[in-house]
Amino acid sequence: MARRKREEEHENHERWLVSYADFITLLFAFFVVMYALSTVNEGKYRVLSDSMVSAFRNVPINSSGQAPVVVARPSPQQKPTTVTKTPDPVKQVQREKMKNVAKDILEVMAPLIEQGKVRVIETSRGVTIEINDSILFSPGQALLQPLMVKAMRAIAEVIAASDFPITIEGHTDNVPINTLQFPSNWELSAVRATTVLRLFADAGVAAERLTAIGYADTRPVEPNLLADGRARNRRVSILIDSAIPEKGTEVNLEGKTGVRQPLTVPLASPNTAPQ
Repeated sequence: MARRKREEEHENHERWLVSYADFITLLFAFFVVMYALSTVNEGKYRVLSDSMVSAFRNVPINSSGQAPVVVARPSPQQKPTTVTKTPDPVKQVQREKMKNVAKDILEVMAPLIEQGKVRVIETSRGVTIEINDSILFSPGQALLQPLMVKAMRAIAEVIAASDFPITIEGHTDNVPINTLQFPSNWELSAVRATTVLRLFADAGVAAERLTAIGYADTRPVEPNLLADGRARNRRVSILIDSAIPEKGTEVNLEGKTGVRQPLTVPLASPNTAPQ
């Protein structure tokens, strides 16, 4: 039998319509979504806007739903007020007394000041008389040089006429000392300060106004590397304190101020033997 010839398939020229229909459907859906996003509920938007205005500006909303416009007027420039402090009469009197004391000390110590052996320094606490150690004591000793006794008595006479507290500080260099009388620079500086204190007390300065402190080499004014620096550090400083002392208040363990209660310790009976 003869084979039947295969019929030629008819070519479909309308297949593009399927793709075109899908594209149109997607494009329609895209525009529908965009339109839905662009549509704003005016009522809800107004409520939200009014709430935000009321919360952040604290401005009352009128009946029409609009916040009134507030115009800020520039406030007139205020001139800065200057507070004038009333000077303390007590401090003024203390300051005048201190100036007179410093003036008198400059007069009695003028020769030594010109030689650079004595310095008079004015600080916030008062006046400090800084005397070089070389004119006061022999090396490693705490006895005043005879020639300096008269000058120190002159200072004592000026100080005795006032009522300021006096602190006498002894200072040394960093060269160690180890003698029977002075095992270290601590003892040497303390005894030298005490020697000046005793001279002041003998010259009429009230003992309750005097204090002696030995600092050894802990407070140098110059480096101890060279001989000049060490000579500058060996000194006696006489501080005339202008500050008015304040009465302290005791603080107990709980952080409260008050009168301290006496500590009571139970006593053992005579018949109780110690353990």
